[in-house]
Amino acid sequence: MNRLKKTWPLHAMVLPALVFLIIFSYVPMAGIVMAFQNFKPWLGFAHSEWVGLDNFRALFARQDSIEVIWNTLIISAFKIVLNLVAPFTFALLLNEVRRAFFKRFVQTLVYLPHFLSWVILGGILLDFLSTDGGFLNRILSSWFGIQPIFFLGDNNWFRFTVIVSDVWKEFGFGTIVFLAALSNVNPSLYEAAEVDGASRWKQTLHITIPSMLPIAVVVGTLALGNILNAGFDQIFNLYNPLVYQKGDIIDTFVYRTAILNGEMGLGTAIGLFKSAISMVLILISYRLAYKLANYRIF
Repeated sequence: MNRLKKTWPLHAMVLPALVFLIIFSYVPMAGIVMAFQNFKPWLGFAHSEWVGLDNFRALFARQDSIEVIWNTLIISAFKIVLNLVAPFTFALLLNEVRRAFFKRFVQTLVYLPHFLSWVILGGILLDFLSTDGGFLNRILSSWFGIQPIFFLGDNNWFRFTVIVSDVWKEFGFGTIVFLAALSNVNPSLYEAAEVDGASRWKQTLHITIPSMLPIAVVVGTLALGNILNAGFDQIFNLYNPLVYQKGDIIDTFVYRTAILNGEMGLGTAIGLFKSAISMVLILISYRLAYKLANYRIF
């Protein structure tokens, strides 16, 4: 009690976030029951028909739901790998810049897209990649003689466009994480390497990269828990019926199934399936992060 009297202001600061979490994360869990019902809004939870596991059987029986799961895994896996490799590489290059002003300017410039919502970027990309006078297609046509490419309407290009645009938006944020890791490297290691005659490449290979590997392992393993989150905001603002075959993911499929088509039981079953798998993956990723990099939250 004496300790609580001293720390109650800190608990009071956490209280609004806790209330927010309970209202928007825990109270809605009551809706999980819809996954086992042929839910009708006008009948409610109490009077909707109970169907047991029929919604889950329908999930795995439908061809489009299997395609959606594969799309999610493929898009998310590429995003995880490239969002690890791109900032890692860029941080190495930026670390070699000796002019502090230019270094800060570039770091700020690549970080800015992180703050833009996909609603804004979606509109920009629609104009930038348009087949009818889009900037990129005009360059491809005038410089290389390539016919206009339907980046956002061709199944063969949509995944590529989604992955590259996500990496462009987020690699600046990831770079900050790796630069923070580099700031903890003991300068005496570089001084000793210079005395021993090591070149900049050798210093990077034997000092800089090994110093970044632990945080890279942590970031990579923790990202495994989000492998079923391929980016609803991005996909929702960029996709269309032409690219459902290769671009539809679990979250957008749930939205169309439950909200647009009114199959709330099936939509809830899909969401519950995703949440259960994600929880297992998060537990595994935290365990791997602890084993490989001695990282732990508690």
